[in-house]
Formats: sequence, C-alpha cells, structure tokens
Amino acid sequence: MVTIHLLTAEDMTFWLDDLCEVLADCINGGASLGFMLPFEPKDAMPYWRDVQSHVALGQTLFAVAKRDGKVVGTVQVGLAQKPNQPHRGDVMKLLVHRAARGLGLSRKLMACVEAEAALQGRSLLVLDTATGSEAEAIYPRLGWQKVGVVPDYALWPQGGFCDTTIFYKRIGI
Repeated sequence: MVTIHLLTAEDMTFWLDDLCEVLADCINGGASLGFMLPFEPKDAMPYWRDVQSHVALGQTLFAVAKRDGKVVGTVQVGLAQKPNQPHRGDVMKLLVHRAARGLGLSRKLMACVEAEAALQGRSLLVLDTATGSEAEAIYPRLGWQKVGVVPDYALWPQGGFCDTTIFYKRIGI
C-alpha cells in the first residue's frame, strides 16, 4: 500500500536514510538532478539537511510517498519569497525510486503538493526537467503546459550537456 504525506522538518529526521537512498537511486539511474557520478546514498545527506532547514523555515513544502514503511518517492515546492511573487512556487526534485515506478506515485505526489500550495495561496507553479527524460513525459499528462527548452542548461550525472524543458501550471483557480 502506498501513502502520501506532507512532512515537517522534524518528520524528515526519521526518514533521512530513505531519502538518501531515493536520491542516489535516481541519480544512478541517470536523472539530471544537480549531482554528478559517482554518487552514493551518504553523499545525499548534506542536500537533505539543507532541504530540511528550508522546510523548517516554511520556505519549502515537502511530500513523500511511502510504500511498505519506506519512503520511495518525494517532491518539493519552494514557496517564492520575493515580495512580487507571493502567488508562485517552484516544484523541485520529483523523485521516485526505480523499484517503485509504475504505481502512479508521481501523479499522487504532484496532486498532494499542488493542493497544499493552493491552500497556501499559490496560484502558479513552475518547474524544469531534463529534455528527453522519462520525467518530461509525465508533466503534460498532469495538466502542465510546456513553455520551451533551454539548451545545454545542465550536465547529465555521467557528463555531457543536458537540455532542460520549462513547464508551468495554474492551480487553485
């Protein structure tokens, strides 16, 4: 059985090992997430501690998917902090462990954070994802609109340039 939960910074402490495993699995599976190979679960701990601090400050919404008592997916929404952007959020790091794909977790995680972002007054969400990746195909099916492609935006974890596709979605309207 799969469940979706919004976590507090305190909640995150209990799940840090699982979160490290999910991030490492996605990177080792070729996802362009800002990290390079080689990448082990222990390498993810500083990243998750940073996310935890943003969750504690109320700057980031954080949701996880749990299956059989283990975190197997996650997504974040950075709540824009600038005075002229109180209506916007940035979706970041939609991750699903390769062993848990095909269960609709991306859809469930996105529905959770979209609903929570709307409750917190956001009406526009934006995100970027690697062009040509499995992830890119998910967003249009979830009602996201493609804006365009930025060439050579980042590197794949194994090296080589990666184009990035930008999407947006209006929510809570």
